[in-house]
Amino acid sequence: MTGPRIAVLGSANIDLVCRVPRLPKPGETVRASSVSRYLGGKGANQAVAAARLGAEVRFFGRVGEDSFGEMLLAGFQENGVDASAVTRCASRPSGTATIWVADGGENSIVIAEGANGQVDPAYVDRNIDALADADVLLLQLEIPLETVAHMLRRLPQGKPKVVLDPAPASPMDSLRMSRIDCLTPNEEELIALSGESDCASGTQVLLGMGAGMVACTLGEKGAVLSREGRPSLEVPAFPVVSKDSTAAGDAFAAGLAVYLAQSGEIDLLEAVRFACAAGALAATQPGAWPSLPSREDVLRLLNA
Repeated sequence: MTGPRIAVLGSANIDLVCRVPRLPKPGETVRASSVSRYLGGKGANQAVAAARLGAEVRFFGRVGEDSFGEMLLAGFQENGVDASAVTRCASRPSGTATIWVADGGENSIVIAEGANGQVDPAYVDRNIDALADADVLLLQLEIPLETVAHMLRRLPQGKPKVVLDPAPASPMDSLRMSRIDCLTPNEEELIALSGESDCASGTQVLLGMGAGMVACTLGEKGAVLSREGRPSLEVPAFPVVSKDSTAAGDAFAAGLAVYLAQSGEIDLLEAVRFACAAGALAATQPGAWPSLPSREDVLRLLNA
């Protein structure tokens, strides 16, 4: 039996993770207790997360002609992600991210886009048939915004469903918002994107722009799913000990996409609970890919 088919168009990075007692203030030097290297990037994280949650996943993006690119391609293969559409970029190195992770699990991230910046509209055009053939398309904003806008314009109406993780937060005026079935910002991104000072008002702004749903993650407060003209669905956080929240939002977006990709009527409350459980488990382990849970792990937490 095959799983739901998910396409991911996005970034692939090598993450350099520094563990620090607390996040540094501007101009301050903080001593790191350790430095580790992981496979990451929001697009790649979501692709691997969706594969571990039971989906058939194809990843679309670019990596450099360097050792980091080799590591990323090997990682996709090891995790059951079809990366046959990934192309190598001679003019740019593979993307990298420097991540500071505080003892309490909070993090700050600096990205060097590298080859991710070469995922352009022409790349979308070469792969449009395969991208549009999925049940759900996962997008993020670590590739050029013009590419995401072009992708949304090229998609046929209705299929695939589109889940957009608007991170890092960028102006979305150029995006065909009516083609986005669900946005998955965190609380800070929601406020930045909407210009509002609270989540309730911010959600209404994004819905008014045309998005079908907004599923906002609230960290230790859980998540809330909002739709135009309907009561919000609130899901409390799962009681876990957070060690590194780096890929928690990616696991949430992937979990939601996997649930939405199922055939038949979708229970949206259960979809958000499934996504919250995936995100919670991802925060309990260090690193991006090492932290991403299996479907069995998520179901075990839900049943507990």
